[in-house]
Amino acid sequence: MSQGYYIGVDVGTGSARAALLDEDGNILGESTYATTTFRSDKDARIFEQSTTEIWKSITSAVKDVVKQAGLKPENIKGLGFDATCSLAVTDFDGNPMSVTPEPEGKWGQAERNIILWADHRAEKEAEEINATGSMVLNYVGKTMSLEMEIPKVLWLKRHMPEDQFPRCMFFDLPDYLTYRATGSLARSNCSLVCKCSYVPPGVDGSQLGWQPEFFEKIGLIEMVQNDFKQLGGIPGRNGMVLTAGQPVGDGLSEVAAKEMGLLPGTPVGSALIDAYAGWVGTVAAPATNAPEETNTNTKTDLISSRHRLAAIAGTSTCHCVQSPEGILVDGVWGPYKHAVFPGMWMNEGGQSSTGQLIDFIIDTHPAVERAKQMAHDEKKNLFVLLEDILRNMQKEQNLPSLAHLTKDFYIYPDFHGNRSPLADSSMCGMITGQRLDRGVSDLALRYFATLEAIALQTRHIMDEMNAKGHEINSIYMSGGQVKNPTFMQLISDACGVPVQLPFSSSASVVAGSAILGKFAADVARPYDSGAYGKHAPKQGVKITTQDEAEKYSYEYKDHLWELMIRMSKPGKFVFPTEDKRMKALLDAKYKIFREAIVVQRKWRNIVKEAIAS
Repeated sequence: MSQGYYIGVDVGTGSARAALLDEDGNILGESTYATTTFRSDKDARIFEQSTTEIWKSITSAVKDVVKQAGLKPENIKGLGFDATCSLAVTDFDGNPMSVTPEPEGKWGQAERNIILWADHRAEKEAEEINATGSMVLNYVGKTMSLEMEIPKVLWLKRHMPEDQFPRCMFFDLPDYLTYRATGSLARSNCSLVCKCSYVPPGVDGSQLGWQPEFFEKIGLIEMVQNDFKQLGGIPGRNGMVLTAGQPVGDGLSEVAAKEMGLLPGTPVGSALIDAYAGWVGTVAAPATNAPEETNTNTKTDLISSRHRLAAIAGTSTCHCVQSPEGILVDGVWGPYKHAVFPGMWMNEGGQSSTGQLIDFIIDTHPAVERAKQMAHDEKKNLFVLLEDILRNMQKEQNLPSLAHLTKDFYIYPDFHGNRSPLADSSMCGMITGQRLDRGVSDLALRYFATLEAIALQTRHIMDEMNAKGHEINSIYMSGGQVKNPTFMQLISDACGVPVQLPFSSSASVVAGSAILGKFAADVARPYDSGAYGKHAPKQGVKITTQDEAEKYSYEYKDHLWELMIRMSKPGKFVFPTEDKRMKALLDAKYKIFREAIVVQRKWRNIVKEAIAS
């Protein structure tokens, strides 16, 4: 049986990338293309992208990795996708439909057809949805985020011309990518339950998955009247919903295969939101410096994954944890049933701005240009320069830790609202302890205080999850922020748990998607994909009905876990610093962090009362 190769595609906030893996998870090729985020001069809440540009970047990246590995199209046995949870809008022929309001845009067919996850135009719509008291809210932490898809769909209905809205299909971006690749309208359970107000049949009395009363109440009655065809349809009636990695349709279409330089019919796995692909690509990984075998961090069965919080840290940060039962955590998204594994539940916390916040804090400081010049002159990365400055300050002041440098300087990090666990988009950032200092050393202090704030908020999210019934005792990181060792140590110290760094900081998420491609190939064509494992399918499966989708999702779920173990390369743990002084200081800062929330809300209410009087 010949070796098979699998491609993962990841669409992040600012790029589209592909990675090519073999059956053991070795990365043989990577390629990334930048993508454009369009902003509005008149409305800072607007963030938009283009499916046309993203798809072009994907096809280029796929061709690149096949060429890098020196392979032929027939060597590629499966393909998987993940993407940000952004709203992609097309007509029923798949042509992009504009989401840009006039006067900057023009409704109808146009390239800017994605409302990015970070877009906050639907604040009013989210508030109205949250006032309904619908059972749907019990499965998004009791609060619908304006970053989710249904508030954005409602916003479009209210702003599009009346004749345009019924022409539109609405996709969470991962599902758009599998549609574009295969022509199949099958949706992923991950996208629907996490972002589209879908409650799987059998959960809390749900019958259709979609909740007609909810859609009628918020003003989207046409969804009910057309059997939700604009959102992919009702499973078993005019739609299909698949769990992670199940083969979509007949695989790559003729058109998509030609664009990618691959073979038509190449299996395509049902997609995941990028954070969940990061979970797939990290939580089953062993560690080269794992503690004793009795520790739950070393166990590799599916149920033990409940102790591992996957943190996918890039522009924003998502925190995903799986559990055998649904756990409601106020202000934390979920619990989501079948989000990755059938029968299992996911909760997702998140910080709307982390990498973006670090960049903002640095870029808006008066000393930033001087610091960049110093970094250039010293041939250093800017972050390395800032940390060198901090280390020198610590040494000069004879302090026990970097955290002591900022003992009287605090940042509250919600500069783009709070996603979790407050679920309050009105929260703002705060800086306390600022002096009349425009120097590079002050920039370094502000940078470190930002890292501290993000780490303390990670603790806040984890604490709220554990208080409601989760048992998290480790964090499995992925994403660009993993490259910052000072930051990773700070998260471990602030949260008091080991932090596992992945084998590849850049490829964990896209490797998760490649695992989905391998799973799709094993289910659809085990004889052709080198399937292995005691839970692997023995013959090819073609999913044509919803009943078959549900049957095979349970039948082969253990095989997906087998693949995660086999194809996830070993990471390395960072352990909390054993220093009582640092722990005491970080505990004190955490108390201040929590008080900052109370103070900000108190101040807002004081002003509100004054204005109203």
